Amino acid sequence: MAPDGLVDARVAVVGHVEWVDFVVVPRLPRSGDILHVHEFWDEAAGGGAVAAVQMAKLTGGALFLTALAGDRLGKCTSEQLARQGVTVQAGARAGIQRRGFVYLTDDGKRTITVLGDRLVPHGSDPLPWEALDDVGGVYFTGGDAAALQAARRADVIVATPRAEDALRESGIAVDVLVHSGKDAGEKLFLAELDPAPKTIVTTLGAKGGRWDGDAGSGSWEPLPLPRPIVDEYGAGDSFAAGITTGLAAGLPIADAIHVGSRCGVANLTGRGPYAGQLDLRG
Repeated sequence: MAPDGLVDARVAVVGHVEWVDFVVVPRLPRSGDILHVHEFWDEAAGGGAVAAVQMAKLTGGALFLTALAGDRLGKCTSEQLARQGVTVQAGARAGIQRRGFVYLTDDGKRTITVLGDRLVPHGSDPLPWEALDDVGGVYFTGGDAAALQAARRADVIVATPRAEDALRESGIAVDVLVHSGKDAGEKLFLAELDPAPKTIVTTLGAKGGRWDGDAGSGSWEPLPLPRPIVDEYGAGDSFAAGITTGLAAGLPIADAIHVGSRCGVANLTGRGPYAGQLDLRG
């Protein structure tokens, strides 16, 4: 840890962001329903954005290499993330900013609908890829094969299966791939990757999880919740951001997963993507 309580690490995210409308409802609508909601808002979210903000709260700042449309929502996305301590560098895309619509229900679940094409950075975008030479850890949520190859300039790459195309086409063996053990499709996808990830971290929800690979093997138990669950939006990407930050700081995999677990359970206790995130900035 740095003297001010922050994690001493330089971190970055390469990936995607959406502008998301959130609504809080007691239950999902049934066919033909009309729901009147009393809590709703919109903001930049999606896996890459959630992870970048979590990293900024752990280290004091984070670099986010992404792609944005040139419309009003693309501009709003960049401005919001900058206020949250994230340095945004974005490839320009024509058309509209990708959007999402999320129901957050009283049982803590989130249901996501995505509108528009996924905007991800390309290795050919005029982005400061050389800045990754000084970065300890990158979380890769999306991009083309050349973007993943450029991300290899960092010491450690942690990736998600959502970056499937780049993982298949780049020829890069990522250091850690974080996936859900409850998703049969992800298990099949992992078996097909060549080269395989050096270490695979498998999350098992309330049962904790396990890891296996070059970093050895082991398992972890879930941490106790500091407060009751509010909703689960962003918990998985906050978890991965914590792992990436721990590895960037030189921690062994078990300790990095503990950082990730702290981030994941904290996120569960706040409304939406950011309110509950673990914040070491004081």
